Amino acid sequence: MNLRILLPFEIFADKTNVTRIIAQTREGSFGLLPHRLDCVATLAPGILSYQSESDGEVFVALDEGVLVKTGMDVFVSVRRALTGMKLGQLREAIEREYRTMSEHEQSMRSSLAKMEGDLIRRMMSFRSA
Repeated sequence: MNLRILLPFEIFADKTNVTRIIAQTREGSFGLLPHRLDCVATLAPGILSYQSESDGEVFVALDEGVLVKTGMDVFVSVRRALTGMKLGQLREAIEREYRTMSEHEQSMRSSLAKMEGDLIRRMMSFRSA
């Protein structure tokens, strides 16, 4: 199979000769082999693993997203992905990433609240004029 993991602004991975893929959904994990029927699945945040002759078994931490299998091509579209380490190291990297993301998210929410407040004040000034 050919596996392509897509992020919003880049191709994260483009692998050929993949012999199996295991992905996580909200209902549990499922496996894909080369001759499985075409399918679409909503992915839950978790670990996707795949195996190829050249790379062996590889683990990729994924955010929620979508997996589409058409023929021998498998496309995974997610917002964030991490790989390149052993399973234990991947867990630590995920925890660091989510801590950083949480701080960034709090800053973004604060900025959005300020913008919303400003917008409401401006709308009220138009209404009273």
